[in-house]
Amino acid sequence: MNSTGKVLRLAALATAAGVLVAGIALPAVGGAGVGLVTAVEDVGLEPRDLPEPPLAQVSVVQDVKGHEIARFYEQYREVVPLDQVADIMKTAIISIEDYRFYEHGPIDLEGTARALATNLQSGGVAQGGSTITQQYVKQVLLNAAQTEEEKQKALEASYARKLNELRYAMGVEKKYSKDQILEKYLNIAYFGAGAYGVEAAAKRFFGISASKLTLAQAATLAGAVQDPNATDPNLGKTSRDRLLKRRNVVLDRMAELGKITTDEAAKAKKARLGYKGTPLPGGCESSKYPYFCVYVRNEILGNADFGKTAKDRLAFLNRGGLTIRTTIDPKMQAAADKAIRKWVNPTDNPVAAEALVQPGTGAIKAMAASRPYGTRKSKNEVSYNLVADAAHGGGIGFQAGSTFKTFTLLTALKQGMKINDGFSAGAGYTAPAYSTFKNCAGQSIGDPSHTVTNDEGSPGWLTLQTGTWNSVNTFFMELERRVGLCEVVKTAKSLGIHRADGEKLREYETFTLGINEMDPVTVATAYAAIGARGKYCAPMAITRITDSTGKTTDYRPKCRQALEPEVADAAAHILSGVLTKGTMAAVGGIGRDAAGKTGTNDDSSSAWFAGFTPDLAGAVSLGDPRGSSKYKLNGVMIGGRYYGSVFGASVPGPIWKDTMLAALRGVPATEFTPIDSERFGGCGDGCRKVVSVTPPAGDDDTPVQILPE
Repeated sequence: MNSTGKVLRLAALATAAGVLVAGIALPAVGGAGVGLVTAVEDVGLEPRDLPEPPLAQVSVVQDVKGHEIARFYEQYREVVPLDQVADIMKTAIISIEDYRFYEHGPIDLEGTARALATNLQSGGVAQGGSTITQQYVKQVLLNAAQTEEEKQKALEASYARKLNELRYAMGVEKKYSKDQILEKYLNIAYFGAGAYGVEAAAKRFFGISASKLTLAQAATLAGAVQDPNATDPNLGKTSRDRLLKRRNVVLDRMAELGKITTDEAAKAKKARLGYKGTPLPGGCESSKYPYFCVYVRNEILGNADFGKTAKDRLAFLNRGGLTIRTTIDPKMQAAADKAIRKWVNPTDNPVAAEALVQPGTGAIKAMAASRPYGTRKSKNEVSYNLVADAAHGGGIGFQAGSTFKTFTLLTALKQGMKINDGFSAGAGYTAPAYSTFKNCAGQSIGDPSHTVTNDEGSPGWLTLQTGTWNSVNTFFMELERRVGLCEVVKTAKSLGIHRADGEKLREYETFTLGINEMDPVTVATAYAAIGARGKYCAPMAITRITDSTGKTTDYRPKCRQALEPEVADAAAHILSGVLTKGTMAAVGGIGRDAAGKTGTNDDSSSAWFAGFTPDLAGAVSLGDPRGSSKYKLNGVMIGGRYYGSVFGASVPGPIWKDTMLAALRGVPATEFTPIDSERFGGCGDGCRKVVSVTPPAGDDDTPVQILPE
């Protein structure tokens, strides 16, 4: 019998019983008595194609090697094929929800007539009678609802909704086989305790996959779908008692239908509920790399590459069933974590944070901090990203101090100064007049009432090299005046420098002294560009995304040449002396070409070290998140050690060194490109010189570049 014939038969059955059948007989509105609709076409009860948006699925985040590090989801669901669901689970759900599922069409004539008789007597829709197909339709409509109003409409107790469901159910049964419908239903149903779909429910309730469910476990899950909120075992004893009773109802029904024996039912009813409450995987608090996890989440939510609107991007991440391959390197992350633990304790008031970035790609290889991530104050956790800017879940950062002198150095080299060019610097520096420094808006901002003094280094005749090695404040103030404040700001911006809080850079004469609050990712990325011979690459965390259909999108580094390679080479040459002859000399190098700059703010309010090799760059910050200007790094215990005053080489420098030694172990060392001595002046051994030689016969007469061995 076709669908129309079955519907007419239902109408006859219902009329004979003295009831009105939904979809065939409707109560009259505003009149006395009831009007019958006796023709199927009068109510348009024809199959309708059901729009089936993809189910909300879990998105998995992976490290650079493909190991899972986090999960994001709106609904915790793992879609599985029907053959990965235990047969007893299929039997249990059919027995209690729709025991004639394989025998009837989209409408169970007997069940619907029986339910409608009860409904009409009560004056509303008091009893279900829905088939599994109809329940699937309702779940699809509910999941597709975008607003609260749409959700209420999908659940409302009305004949209009029932009619709509019947039309869609007819379309579903026409489109899919019974097995396909059952598979879809088992994957969309909500079982309680935050578990959507039978696979997630089996793991959440019992710690096993759906393929391994026992009779008692299957009956429990089958019983839960009727009212998952009332029987949610996560809500306490009362709800668990309800679930246990519901499980036993399912077992009795299975025995009544002959699907199991009465002895099997009795034995299963004696079993404990056995709810394990396996924690739902995912979320950054449970990730091995929580700060990087937060970065990835915010990168997707804030980047138009992943959706036109914020709503689109949130759905993309939390519903898309994505596999997100990232740049995080477990070995390098472990190196950063270990180095920080060695020097700073989680219970210390000052907090250390470090980012590692790959020169030439911008790939973030590690993000570590001394405090655990989370919301538990008792565990000294922090709820924001200590390693990144506000756009990636971070806070206001810490003033970067003398790490900003590097941008003044680069500007001087760009303008033609040689490495041994210099001038005399005093013990104090006062701007001669307000017009001495001009910001990029052309405004005069030099303050002759403020005198800058030296925290490190001695005054006197200094060159680009010696002034940098010893980090002499007064030297860099005068150097910034000579090359131009705005030009220094432009150099910094070309290397991706921006304030951690997202506000505009503070363009004052002390810009070169690092008055702007920064985050380690941004600073590390800027220094990585020097290691890449002036090639700046924006910070990169995501390399590939595969969606639930298997479609893969690769994401490439976003790079540009920010500095002339020769300028970057000269800066690397000078900055390498910081580790051997300057403020980091006591800490020492790492056994391969490396360069960097210490940073210490006024009265040790915060301290930094930023350094790089051609293979890896890193930046370490240290400050008190309670307020660095109030809680300075003087007379403090850090990592079980007492410090009268903390400088960039006191804690951040050693963290960087220990990190790089471990992170680069086994990585072949890449040398810096030697400095162009003809352009930047004498430098002793290791300079690059271009000389003209007589080329072999048949070759052109292009000068040959000769590098020292």
